[in-house]
Amino acid sequence: MKHTRLWVAATIIALVVLIGFVLSVPHTRDVQEGPILKSVAKVPSVMLQDIFKKGLHTIAGSIEAPNACTVVSAEASIIGDASSTESILVAISMPDDAGTCLQIPTSVTFKTTISTLADLPLIVTVNNATATIRTP
Repeated sequence: MKHTRLWVAATIIALVVLIGFVLSVPHTRDVQEGPILKSVAKVPSVMLQDIFKKGLHTIAGSIEAPNACTVVSAEASIIGDASSTESILVAISMPDDAGTCLQIPTSVTFKTTISTLADLPLIVTVNNATATIRTP
């Protein structure tokens, strides 16, 4: 008689656990299909200052990097020719992943120089994407 009571109690507990599990697990028909979110590339913003002295442009600035371990490099070059408007292209290279580092956005500075004419417009790219320029 004692064994029968134990088996009945064990069966009731097992049924309660099994029914609770079946009712609590979401089913594929319960999941609503929503629109797929596309990742939107953020347009980088660069703080830039151009100082022209004796035929030499010194272009310095800062950009917000994903962490303090990010290494930023900048290279200036002239684009265009005499028949079209010449400009100074500042190509900033900033890797997406700088390894294991505390992911706190940090302002990173850069500096580059180029010898050319005065008053040329600046075009800035970050990893080949056109950036917006802010001045101090």
